[in-house]
Amino acid sequence: MKIGNFDLDTDGVYIIAELSANHNGSLKNALDSIKAAKEIGANCIKLQTYTADTITLNHDSADFMANPNGLWAGRKLYDLYNEAHTPWEWHKELFDYARSINIDIFSSPFDKRAVDFLETLNPSAYKIASFEITDYELIRYTASKMRPMIISTGIATIDEIQDAVDICRSVGNGDIVLLKCTSSYPAPLEEANLLTIPNLAQTFGVISGFSDHTLGSTAPIVAATLGAKVIEKHFILDKSIGGPDADFSMDKQEFFEMVKAIRDAEKLLGKVDYSLNEKKKASRHSSRSLYVAKDIKKGELFSEENIRSVRPGYGMHPKYLKDVLGKKAQMDYEFGEPLK
Repeated sequence: MKIGNFDLDTDGVYIIAELSANHNGSLKNALDSIKAAKEIGANCIKLQTYTADTITLNHDSADFMANPNGLWAGRKLYDLYNEAHTPWEWHKELFDYARSINIDIFSSPFDKRAVDFLETLNPSAYKIASFEITDYELIRYTASKMRPMIISTGIATIDEIQDAVDICRSVGNGDIVLLKCTSSYPAPLEEANLLTIPNLAQTFGVISGFSDHTLGSTAPIVAATLGAKVIEKHFILDKSIGGPDADFSMDKQEFFEMVKAIRDAEKLLGKVDYSLNEKKKASRHSSRSLYVAKDIKKGELFSEENIRSVRPGYGMHPKYLKDVLGKKAQMDYEFGEPLK
């Protein structure tokens, strides 16, 4: 499976810098964020494509207020989304700029109109946000465009995850990535449950990954070691610019360090390998082998006093010690001589 030119089977972990609302209403911030994401080694910059009117209703009842216990307590959803959205008239310039500096770019659509609009920009994939996983018609319509589908599972039941996968496959789209996600902002570490990442791949027969809302880089690094092929993290140029998502986003230095740590983790994981390269073979000279620990005359018995397993490794393998002990020497041996 490929996202753009990135092969998820052979090219490692695909790292997404999620711009979300972190442009803070400035096109320049958005463009600078794309440039920074490229500089720090992200594979992709991801947008969100909606307006306040396409995602909610402009209503003042309690139903349309943000979670009173959450990061945006007291905010009306319409006002929050109106502040956070990425203007649609920016999209073409953002897509063109990202491609001009060779960083991948796509977006999360939040309704069919957004999908139709994004199709004009030829995105390399689509991301279904965790709160949209229950919008089956949005998934069906998006999947029908036959681009890779990256779906966050944050608020879904296991049956809803299966439904989302089945819907994609029902329209002939089998390029599916499921992201483990904890839909809290920020997410507590104890709720991350990263062991779900390999289980997603095994249970649903898809590629799995991680959409991270925890603070710091520990969770995405661990996710990489558990087999996450896609990792998404909110990215902001500078937290001082503020905005709805600033508190749980990584700045440029933090994101750079996370990318480096994930790439180091990939090197550490390597592959299953029991072979001995030349370096390992040379190191075997420092291992143990059988040596003469005391002068031995011809006809004398080999014993634990005159034959020992010691370093270095130029003598017989220590596994032969039990076969040697009790045998008669057929010649004289000198102290310090490797047994051959």
